[in-house]
Amino acid sequence: MIDLKNVHKTFNRGKANQVDAISGLDLHVNDQEFLVIVGANGSGKTTLLNLVAGSVLPGSGSIYIDENEVTRLPDYRRSRWIARVFQNPLSGTAPDLSILDNFRLAAIRAKAKGLSIGVNDQFKNQVKQKIAALGMGLENKIDQPMGTLSGGQRQALTLLMSVMDNCKVLLLDEPTAALDPRSAEVVMRTADKLAKDFGLATILITHNLKDAFNYGNRIIQMAEGKIIKDLDKQEKSALKQNDLFDWFG
Repeated sequence: MIDLKNVHKTFNRGKANQVDAISGLDLHVNDQEFLVIVGANGSGKTTLLNLVAGSVLPGSGSIYIDENEVTRLPDYRRSRWIARVFQNPLSGTAPDLSILDNFRLAAIRAKAKGLSIGVNDQFKNQVKQKIAALGMGLENKIDQPMGTLSGGQRQALTLLMSVMDNCKVLLLDEPTAALDPRSAEVVMRTADKLAKDFGLATILITHNLKDAFNYGNRIIQMAEGKIIKDLDKQEKSALKQNDLFDWFG
């Protein structure tokens, strides 16, 4: 599903503040695989995610998604395959529009745009059913502006919206970092369920070692732009939570 082959990315090349963010990285992520990436600040985690998303282009190497080479494609041209949830709950939504209107925009994100908004009773009921599954009581508030919701509510809704257009890849960029523990738990349970229900190839970046332990069927650790540990499903299932803490000394 996702392939990175000998990918390099350097920022500020030739300057005093040059950073070799990704160094000759090879990575394959299978269909329906939930990959968790951990590592210290500056290890290359976010750059790797940005390279997959297309918000950053590599200096060299190749990137493939669903067997399509996307190496030089910017993020908006990868939107047919990729949905992304950011760390900041304010990202990825239109705060002045209603919950319903945000869902409609998400549904047509990768489609040709017409003049009709296309919000009918069938679509409203579909949105209400999806939101009801969160257990937040928001299904009866679909006309409420998105900007009036809490961070946890917005992040959970953003996750639901991210899979409205039949994407194949879900990128989770520290989605719970700005949330309280209860909201974070709802968001992670939602992400895990959506990844399984829709058969998505999922990549989660997190500094929360509890989430890294509880979610995903593969885990890698990065340092200095390289993968230094890569545990598959069987190895991850045998991992103990204290083992993860030991990775960080």
